[in-house]
Amino acid sequence: MLARLFVATAALLLVAASAAPVTIPVRLQAGLANQSGRLLIFAKRIEPGAKPETAIDTSPFAPQAVAIAGREVEDMRSGGVVTVDGETGSFPTAFSALPAGTYRIQAVLDRNHDYNYGGRGAGDMVSSVVEVTLPGPVPVLELANALPEPPPPAVADRPDLKPVDFTSPALSIFWGRPVHIRGWIALPPGYGKGATFPTVYSTGGFGSNLRYAEQQAAEMSAMMKDGSAPPMIWVYLDESSPTGTHEFADSVNNGPWGKALTTELIPALEKQYRMDSRASGRFLTGHSSGGWATLWLQVRYPKVFGGTWPTSPDPSDFHDFTNVDLYAPNANMYAPAGGQPYPLVRDHGRVISSLQDFARIEAVLGPYGGQFASFDWVFSPKGADGRPMPMFDRATGKVDPFVVSYWRDNYDIANIVARDWKVIGRDLDGKIHLTVGTADTFYLDGPAHRLQAVLDRLGAKSQFRFLPGKTHFDLLERGGDREALMKDFAWEMYAVARPRFKRP
Repeated sequence: MLARLFVATAALLLVAASAAPVTIPVRLQAGLANQSGRLLIFAKRIEPGAKPETAIDTSPFAPQAVAIAGREVEDMRSGGVVTVDGETGSFPTAFSALPAGTYRIQAVLDRNHDYNYGGRGAGDMVSSVVEVTLPGPVPVLELANALPEPPPPAVADRPDLKPVDFTSPALSIFWGRPVHIRGWIALPPGYGKGATFPTVYSTGGFGSNLRYAEQQAAEMSAMMKDGSAPPMIWVYLDESSPTGTHEFADSVNNGPWGKALTTELIPALEKQYRMDSRASGRFLTGHSSGGWATLWLQVRYPKVFGGTWPTSPDPSDFHDFTNVDLYAPNANMYAPAGGQPYPLVRDHGRVISSLQDFARIEAVLGPYGGQFASFDWVFSPKGADGRPMPMFDRATGKVDPFVVSYWRDNYDIANIVARDWKVIGRDLDGKIHLTVGTADTFYLDGPAHRLQAVLDRLGAKSQFRFLPGKTHFDLLERGGDREALMKDFAWEMYAVARPRFKRP
């Protein structure tokens, strides 16, 4: 009896020990200036003999592989120690509930609150990777290194590439400070000989930035030089912002980005460069969030542009918003009543991440610039606190019907097209050319089918391409050429602007 009692007591003590709260101490190296930001902890379980690593990070393509905890720190003192609670606000579980084993742990101070958008970057403070055994104490992680600026692209000072840095009066008035529209321009061979050129405005997807725009411009310049793309002027726009991606949409939270583009930037560029200023000479293209941006711009300003070629655009019909019908009674972003969690990320049929996992990771990384927070900043009405009203509760997944109603009226492209077709149809007809893969990583083929059905019911001319087996990331590739489809789009645009020209 005593032996059994001893065993039972020992088991209870073991459970209690394994459930002890985990706190992670972090010190800012002495001699450094005081710091503020989002302090993040990343922990990954490893097997004995695992290869050394210099960085431990999360990924939406392996959401359960790395545990995360975080907190805000203000004016963290040089040489001082703060602790991060590994129990509340952590993902995928409290650190005390992680399986026993060896873990690699790293601390990162996200000084600019942009981790949710682009991950760790220049200026962020990082610790070394430390191995620990959990359950057990975690040693002090020392923030000793600031990540350096990446080397500049090797495309600077080229005559065929020009930077865009335009101070928008409308956006500056909205924010009460100077606000810039930035990007890069690729000029075609033969530019400057007196002719005007069709112009393409391209917007990057979520996570893209000004550096990405420069790289895209350099790649298009090379394609025009070798003759695989026609001679046009390409304007690659940076749509990143502290709130995520503003998508060049007119928004009560982000400001009048669509108005600034169409009434300020484009006229200014057309005065500076030899651009075809007719609607039939202005085109749009973009991928993912950038693809949604070009759809919205084409629908909102149908007289300005001669067509849009979006690829894998974010949901254009909110009856299928990443697998969720936002208009369903008692809609929930995480799971239907009594049903399985909604998937968000897949790889050719294999579900990698649920929508709930994605949202929870974003919440731990911080309320700044994540994908779902970005949607709120673009689409939502402004709340009483001055911030956008969240479309859904991050703890429960419950959808707010009031917010969804505002989304529908202003940003559900399928709804807007159907509602306003009598007004915009003449200028919009035949201008939508959408391409998406049937195996799109984020299930974006579903809303594209819905948008096509709406246009078909209206008797509209449109072009939809659903490429068998293509994902979000290999859509443009064909025959080993990763830009093959973009070249096709370029020639299709050129045929609209120069109908007598025949593709060689």
